[in-house]
Amino acid sequence: MLQAEADTSVDLEPRQRSLAAAVVVSGRGLLGGEMAEARIEPAPADSGILFERADLDPPVRIPAVVDHAVSLARRTTLRSGETSIDTVEHCLSALAGLGIDNAVIRLRGPELPCGDGSALPFVDAMLDAGIVELDAPRRVFRVREPIVIEEGGGSIAALPTSKPGLQVVYELDYADRSDRIGRQTLSYDPNRLDYRREIAPARTFSLKEEAEALQAQGLGTHLSPKDVLVIGEDGPIENAFRFEDEPVRHKVLDVLGDLSLVGRPLQARIVAGRSGHALNRRLAMRLREQIRAAEHADLLSTTSVMDARSILRLMPHRYPMLLVDRVIEIDGDRRAVGIKNVTINEPFFEGHYPGTPIMPGVLLVEALAQMGGLLLSRKLEHTGKIAVLLSLDKVKLRKPVTPGDQVVLEVEALRGTTRTGSVRARALVADRVAAEARIRFMLVDPDQR
Repeated sequence: MLQAEADTSVDLEPRQRSLAAAVVVSGRGLLGGEMAEARIEPAPADSGILFERADLDPPVRIPAVVDHAVSLARRTTLRSGETSIDTVEHCLSALAGLGIDNAVIRLRGPELPCGDGSALPFVDAMLDAGIVELDAPRRVFRVREPIVIEEGGGSIAALPTSKPGLQVVYELDYADRSDRIGRQTLSYDPNRLDYRREIAPARTFSLKEEAEALQAQGLGTHLSPKDVLVIGEDGPIENAFRFEDEPVRHKVLDVLGDLSLVGRPLQARIVAGRSGHALNRRLAMRLREQIRAAEHADLLSTTSVMDARSILRLMPHRYPMLLVDRVIEIDGDRRAVGIKNVTINEPFFEGHYPGTPIMPGVLLVEALAQMGGLLLSRKLEHTGKIAVLLSLDKVKLRKPVTPGDQVVLEVEALRGTTRTGSVRARALVADRVAAEARIRFMLVDPDQR
């Protein structure tokens, strides 16, 4: 067990980590002000970070991944269906800063407890419980290609690096606030700086007029300047900075929390300026796409679950209408991934279009439908049956597919009976979605076609 007094800076960890015991953090939410209790519990290897609204019947679980993040101002919120969890970034930053890969946060209330507006309440509670290493390696993703996002005067980039861990360089430079928040820059390296001492105590902050505007909207009305960091003309109101550069340290805290929504520990150099939660989330989404693309590339080079001959034994399609070249991944009857290699020799390029060859969108959707049929054929009750296209819904063509592209076909089963089945499907080229659809099939015996 790693004790509380141990150095909590995160080196390159060979093993995954979790808590040694459950801890409880309680208090009012930052914006809504409702009382909340967060019980943070150990979790087994490869389970990741999971939130649960334990105050609902039945409880609703929401994985801490950016796919569940929604766009709300001044905080990071996760949502599943009608259920949401507000202001998760400080708790997530504490988990990331301590290198905890697996935990369940059982929350009673709609928002995480605010504490003093920093990550310190979560960090100290978890260090008191202790941190343990699990018998599984960390699945660190090393950023392979630079990603740069710019919008509204802010920017954030993820760059490859040979150094372990997630380094963050943040420049806080608000020209219109220079009299109250000067230009501040911080370079955080988890191998050099201790998260508990240097980042976790930094509190969320706002200018006096911003705090007044929020309270006019009914948000944070339970707070006074003594409770959080409100900056007036002469500095903090009824309060004092914990660090001379506390605002930029809190920005780094937020970046670490928001990027943990990638769902994997990262090895990257993050360079940000005037980036808030919205830009952080966009980067997390792009990183998720890069991870998926890298995983697909690795599978293509090492795996062939079903080759062309195996596909021909299951599918009635033949040249030129067989549009799945290989199946590279099958997860039971739940999910499958295949590929279609698009070459200039495809017969449809002769007329679509001469001089500007583009794969017809209807054939891209047909390739997805064929992958869906292959997945549905995995169900025992469907053995020997043929999936015939019944209906299409939510079809979107997002990117043209041209000669030389390798299309990755992903399908996920939604529901199935002995006579029908449906899948969610999407086609990707590199890390970009080219097409997506929901596809419904009728499953028939071969002699009923």
